Amino acid sequence: MAPTTRRLVAGPCMAAVLLLGACSSGAEDSGSVATPSTTSAPAGSPTLEIEVVVDGLDHPWDVAQAEDGTLLLDERSGGFTAVLPDGAVQAVEADFGDLFATGETGLMGLALDPAFAENRRMYTCQGVVDGDEASIEVISWTVSDDWTSASRVEDPLIGGIPVNERSGRHGGCRLEFAPDGALFVGTGDNAVGSHPQDLGSLAGKVLRADPATGDALPDNPFAAPDDGAADLIQTYGHRNVQGLAVRPGTEEMYSVEHGPDRNDEVNLLQPGGNYGWDPDGDGSYDESVPMTDPEIEGAVSAVWDSGAPPIAPSDGTFLDGEQWGAYDGLLLLGALRGRHVLALRLDESGSLVEQFRLPELDGTYGRIRTVEQGTDGALYVTTDNGGGEDQLLRVTPRG
Repeated sequence: MAPTTRRLVAGPCMAAVLLLGACSSGAEDSGSVATPSTTSAPAGSPTLEIEVVVDGLDHPWDVAQAEDGTLLLDERSGGFTAVLPDGAVQAVEADFGDLFATGETGLMGLALDPAFAENRRMYTCQGVVDGDEASIEVISWTVSDDWTSASRVEDPLIGGIPVNERSGRHGGCRLEFAPDGALFVGTGDNAVGSHPQDLGSLAGKVLRADPATGDALPDNPFAAPDDGAADLIQTYGHRNVQGLAVRPGTEEMYSVEHGPDRNDEVNLLQPGGNYGWDPDGDGSYDESVPMTDPEIEGAVSAVWDSGAPPIAPSDGTFLDGEQWGAYDGLLLLGALRGRHVLALRLDESGSLVEQFRLPELDGTYGRIRTVEQGTDGALYVTTDNGGGEDQLLRVTPRG
């Protein structure tokens, strides 16, 4: 499937808007957490410069940067695009003949192998069609040295992730490498009430796999034989995991996920943890239940929730580097419904200290799908407005 037409925009553009007034979380759900009010950016925060790197995109889903500075992005309807270090933009030819792209599902999460410079290996999470059946798979690829083509290596690397074939709803699906080299996969519950709490299903979970083979790692919490659980499962009880982020200098992995009409969540993942989403209403999909149901024994509370209304956070990344000044160490969330980038400051224990919107990205570019710090230290942002109007942005602090 050919990628959409796009062009390079040479000059930087800056846009700043006033922050919306501070507001409380409005959480009334008994399964929610106490969330500090949204405040203005702290004194001494850096001014951000925003450059449009590529436009003319259509629902770009993820972006990753190689050590040589090349950016690789994908679009939900199929297609890879590379932005070379000299600024040249080119399509990366790849086979998407079996892509299942319906509703929220399509070509989604993208990650480069930690040893990409040596093995040219990358990974996608995408909907696929095989005959009359559809599912979600993680596929590994190798990319040519000149970034003109990508070829499938393990197809699938991880299979058997359910998909909502009718609507594509709650397809997930984000990829992230842990410091120990494990590949984490965040999945959605497909809007099927039984999936999040079913340890025999890979939907509504965070998975942990060996990226070389796709197999479960032997120290996964449910890797015991004959226990009725899927060995790949790291955590369960999730609704629709749209982001995964590792806190720099730690082993901490955080998930970002959509709530129903309230209580989007950020969760600090614990091996074997149940995050409390249980919408199984006697066979129906009951979205009136709490995101983290306090009646579920041992359910792990979120470190942040949106209260009501939700903002539909779609990704998370930590800013890391002295160049970010007062923003160093923040967890950023891209907001689809909220149309902004939300900054969370967490203390050493992972508890929320404050939250505020980045002024330059507040309501300026529409729906924000992905926020990702690149290997060059810049923040890369994809929008999700559709109609060929989407962009890849580069965000840097003004020096």
